Amino acid sequence: MWRLVQAAGTLELNSPYLYLLMATDFGGTCLLAQHQGQSAGAVIGYRPPREPEAAFVWQVGVLPDYCGQGLGLQMLTAWRQLPANRDARWITATVAPDNCASRALFGALARQLGAPLAVQPHFTPDQFPIDHPAEPLLRIGPIPRDESAHAR
Repeated sequence: MWRLVQAAGTLELNSPYLYLLMATDFGGTCLLAQHQGQSAGAVIGYRPPREPEAAFVWQVGVLPDYCGQGLGLQMLTAWRQLPANRDARWITATVAPDNCASRALFGALARQLGAPLAVQPHFTPDQFPIDHPAEPLLRIGPIPRDESAHAR
């Protein structure tokens, strides 16, 4: 996952150790997309302990060769159907206000699920030890129990 995030070039790269922890301790809530045996993208997430009905998307990465082909939405749709995420009534993520591509991606997911998307304050620049933009929380939900009527 670390190599994929590094190669994607659009995500904040964290330590390799963190990605190992995500893969081992939260592997049930992470997804790796492959094409012809090669990594193409990933969705890295977890279920927040304080909000058991939510599934949090930490990073969505698509390698440059696969951008613009709808892979991000396909991965989020498959990620939502993982056994560890399937019963989540909410999907959450923090997305910087200027990240138009991610905001469009989560908007598309909300429409596909037939659920509202709300944006609320979450992390502010002063909470980061480095220069970093605000990271508002995007909340999709509540997701209808019978989402099959909304899936395309």
